[in-house]
Amino acid sequence: MSPETSQGQDWKPTRAARHRYDLQDVILELVPESWRRLLWSKVEGGRVLEVGVGTGMNMAYYPPEAAVVAVDPSPSFLTWAANRARKNGKPVELGVMDVRRLAFADDSFDYAATSFVFCSVPDPIAGLTEVWRVLKPGGRFILLEHVRLGNRLLGRLMDFLNPPWLRLSGDNINRDTVANVQRAGFQVVAVDGFLAGLVKLIEARKGSQ
Repeated sequence: MSPETSQGQDWKPTRAARHRYDLQDVILELVPESWRRLLWSKVEGGRVLEVGVGTGMNMAYYPPEAAVVAVDPSPSFLTWAANRARKNGKPVELGVMDVRRLAFADDSFDYAATSFVFCSVPDPIAGLTEVWRVLKPGGRFILLEHVRLGNRLLGRLMDFLNPPWLRLSGDNINRDTVANVQRAGFQVVAVDGFLAGLVKLIEARKGSQ
């Protein structure tokens, strides 16, 4: 689908939102290559949905046998992603779309993957539930996300710092994404931690129906 024909046409970012997206993109450029490579090593092929493709920084790690559909709410980011796909020879289907309102039929994908997206989705449960809906029974969802630390003192500090950081960057730093994934109906298969648990690679599965 094209950005012009996919859902999300009414997404009109404010100037502040565009600045936050610019800041997020700078931060995401700092994500270690090894983390992205590990994330995509969990995706074995089939029809794959990348949620929050941004400017396409994960495209270099897409499995060659996968048919990838990549969505993002930002048309400007998708322009960058399309250019990156062309330069890298990646056959990717791109669309402007809000994860809370995915324009796909139920049970459409074998895998879904995302990196540092659900920290900024206003209603993460709604978005996660939509991903659950469009995955096939037995489908896998792989997430790389920063989360609230389990340490009592540090967790409270993150709660305190979250409001100003959210205003600055558009990201929440105190979400329990593992619990949110479970609340959306997924079975969490594995969780790996990085940076003392600040970043987690979450592998989840949609149960067979």
